Amino acid sequence: MNVLLDILGITVPIYLVIALGYVCTRQGLFAKTDMQVLGKFTLNLALPALLFNALSQRRVEDILNGHYLLANALGSLAVMALGLFWARQVQGRSLSYSSMMAMGMTCPNSGFVGYPIILLSLGPVAGVALALNMVIENLLLIPLLLAIADAEGGARGRWKTVLRQTLQNLLTNPMIIGIVCGFLFALSGWTLPAALGRTIDLFAQSSAVISLFVIGGSLVALQAKGLHSTVLPIALGKLVLHPLAIWAVTLWLVPIEDQALRAAAVLTGAMPMLGIYTILSQRHGHGTVSAAALLVTTVLSFFTLSALLWVLQLWAA
Repeated sequence: MNVLLDILGITVPIYLVIALGYVCTRQGLFAKTDMQVLGKFTLNLALPALLFNALSQRRVEDILNGHYLLANALGSLAVMALGLFWARQVQGRSLSYSSMMAMGMTCPNSGFVGYPIILLSLGPVAGVALALNMVIENLLLIPLLLAIADAEGGARGRWKTVLRQTLQNLLTNPMIIGIVCGFLFALSGWTLPAALGRTIDLFAQSSAVISLFVIGGSLVALQAKGLHSTVLPIALGKLVLHPLAIWAVTLWLVPIEDQALRAAAVLTGAMPMLGIYTILSQRHGHGTVSAAALLVTTVLSFFTLSALLWVLQLWAA
């Protein structure tokens, strides 16, 4: 009973904030456009500050965890291949649709949902896990899936355009900049002046609650009617297959010695898909399906994450 209460003590506050964001937006206290503004604040200021703090205050050997990166990548690529095969070969879908389906199964919301949950359940390791997740998602998963989607119709050279645009976006991505700066400070041993350090702390501390509130507000007006045959496989892949694949890789192929980081990797796989999933899918005409999948997966994740946290506690015992 105490274990159950401990788990609910982690998940309930997270989803209460999401629910509050939904209710406040649904009732008109905030507009959906306000969620976009708060989301930009989180992505461009709060999360970069969080990433910088998490990395700059740790040793380099604690940050460059190759086993974590490899395990996350292998588990994600395995589920991505399964998703592409299912959509393309079994359901006979287009290449862009198959890519959208695979993206829903393999690209977690590491920043807005993953970080708060890992922070509450595992503590300070959440910042390092977030940074490592950002590397995998921004340098491997998202560019690869966008290149596959843009290869629709056999258009030659489009993957090169996607790669070039991805590299350009990375150079100006505030979160990537936060990761690079944090790593440089960890490598050099530099420290910030006290006043500047406290300022960055203020932005970093705001990231968790605002990001969760934004997720809730963004779910307003999303619908899942009539799309169960498509949405449920995506939700199953994201909430069940993805964490199982990462767990299997850490168990049999690429062991992660740090128990907290190992749990963080598995938890990352169990998060609902990234918040910009719908936006990335819209340009290929799959916005409705992706929005429905985002809604259903986020709601179901309360139950699956609670169950996974219980399993992880037994695993650690």
